[in-house]
Amino acid sequence: MYNNAGVLDRPWVSILETTKSDIDLVVGVNLVGSLMGAKHAARVMIPRRKDCILFTTSVATAIAGTASYAYTASKVGVVGLGQYNIRVNCVSPFMVVTPMSAPDEGDVPKVEAIAREMGNLRRQVLKAEGVAQAVLYLASYDASYVSGVNFVVDGGFSVVNPTLMRAFKLLPQIANFEI
Repeated sequence: MYNNAGVLDRPWVSILETTKSDIDLVVGVNLVGSLMGAKHAARVMIPRRKDCILFTTSVATAIAGTASYAYTASKVGVVGLGQYNIRVNCVSPFMVVTPMSAPDEGDVPKVEAIAREMGNLRRQVLKAEGVAQAVLYLASYDASYVSGVNFVVDGGFSVVNPTLMRAFKLLPQIANFEI
């Protein structure tokens, strides 16, 4: 079973601007919806004592500050589920160009430009097909002993901190440091 539930609230809002209605919507769909989907799939899977449940989460589960507080909490809540000899894993992509990340056609080039500069796979953009390949691997026999994994599909974004790299480049200019 592949559970790809997801909605966004208002992007880049501070915790002080987060409303209860934002939290209710995002947690209701992303967390509660995912859990209900897993519950109903598990009814069939538990007697068989096999199969797998996969969730789409987000790179926000691995690195803070990449999404709103409500969205991050809703996706982190899904990571770590599983028992009954059912494999349960998460796929956590970063910045896939979809109508959710680029609601207007004019936004697509902007989102792609941002994505190209992130991570260590520069100039590459994660497409929905790349997420599908990660999901297919986790659902396959090749992953038959893989369970409890938060499979981050982000081109290295979560391990390459671009802010830190920019700071190193600025150091000589702001403090007469040499690197």
